Amino acid sequence: MKTIYESAVTEIGADVDMFLEEKMMIIFNESAPQELRDIAILHRIAPLEGHITVGDVLAFDEQSYKITFVGEKVNETVSEFGHCTISFTGADHADLPGTLCVEAKEMPTISTSTKITIKTAREA
Repeated sequence: MKTIYESAVTEIGADVDMFLEEKMMIIFNESAPQELRDIAILHRIAPLEGHITVGDVLAFDEQSYKITFVGEKVNETVSEFGHCTISFTGADHADLPGTLCVEAKEMPTISTSTKITIKTAREA
């Protein structure tokens, strides 16, 4: 599989847990505005080197999740801000265009230095 996105967590917002309880996670790169930092998992700025599609794999260190839905704005917001809302429900749709859905499994364990990757089996 080819890695199309790779970053590392640098900060975990104070209010992230309330989203994790709902099987959701909001990620932003370190350029996130101050008013969003408390609800987000922040990570290093990194380039998106491809196009995220259903069937790709999102991983947090060794915990991997098959992508089941990619909102129409996800590729744009990940590329520009390292941002999307991740839903760990296995859904094949979402109401918000910036939502990335992944298979329903145990939520990942996140700490500062956790590596975030997106890999694809498609040819670049």
